[in-house]
Amino acid sequence: MTAVQSRLFIWFPDEEWVMGRSDQKMNTRGANLMQALSRRTEAVVHLTHNDLDAVGSDAIHRRVYGEVFTIWSSVGKFLGNLDAVAGSPGRGDLLSISDVGYQKGIEQRLAKARSNGWRIEWRDHHRWKDEESRAVDAKTSLLHIDVSTCATGVVARDLAPGDEVAGEIARVVCDYDLWRHQDPRSKMLGQVVMQKGFREYVRDNLVRGVIIDAKIEGEYERIVQEMERDIGMSLRHTTIIADGRYRIAFAPLYGYPSETAHTIRDELGTDIEVVVSKNGRISIRSVPPVSHLIAREFSGGGHPHAAGGTFSFTLLDRLLFWLIKRNRHYRRLAEVAESIEE
Repeated sequence: MTAVQSRLFIWFPDEEWVMGRSDQKMNTRGANLMQALSRRTEAVVHLTHNDLDAVGSDAIHRRVYGEVFTIWSSVGKFLGNLDAVAGSPGRGDLLSISDVGYQKGIEQRLAKARSNGWRIEWRDHHRWKDEESRAVDAKTSLLHIDVSTCATGVVARDLAPGDEVAGEIARVVCDYDLWRHQDPRSKMLGQVVMQKGFREYVRDNLVRGVIIDAKIEGEYERIVQEMERDIGMSLRHTTIIADGRYRIAFAPLYGYPSETAHTIRDELGTDIEVVVSKNGRISIRSVPPVSHLIAREFSGGGHPHAAGGTFSFTLLDRLLFWLIKRNRHYRRLAEVAESIEE
């Protein structure tokens, strides 16, 4: 087991650059991810989400495998990133997928990856339909879904069952990802990893068994001040729809979607909170276990109480959202929520 790999190659699809051994920036348009994959020396490619749960999963991969080619991916860009991997030579190496749920069209991409020489393992904690599990299981060497824990917990149990550090990483990460809030360190890490440059810093700390240090504590203090300001702005522009079973809040995102949603719930007594970014991405939180079902109707997915999706914004939608902080999609989502049978 290697504490920290000697060579780092990380893909940042949302930030459009690649970091190699010399930390140089490279344009990622076109086939650059495929080119990077074809030149890699790592025998393990880890395709994962981009939050704390993904960071914890990647840290455990690195404790077990040493050198890992990591692809951080938003849910919306997952299929495109998997296309790039599937189209690259696998050479018998491992493609490990974690913390991402099923999406339509995944079977064909997995079949292509396997025919291109990849061994595929998938570990997740989102809710899958039985037919989805069967379809993916037929295309992978391993599919492990466990909704009782976080993705890091699944990875730790599978890859490092006797590693006490991996167990501690999983406990801290799951405390945040499953909203238990029993360990104050988890909230600190959950916020800090979303700041530019800290995702890898936290990950590398976890690889060494370090959960919190002075740099993380200092960044978190700055975040708390910023978060209070941003949440206040969202609250001022919150729209409530309450003409059905649920009291649903819609608010523009200025930062920190999860904390914004929970503050709205505490102060306005809502059942479902939808936090909307300027590009149409939505973060859904709900008291009833329907977030993932709502999100599926908006090109997304997630957990019963926390999920994400996308409003397909036209130019007019963007303009109205900018001017009055609302748009036609609010009513449609409310109708979807009311139509769901719990």
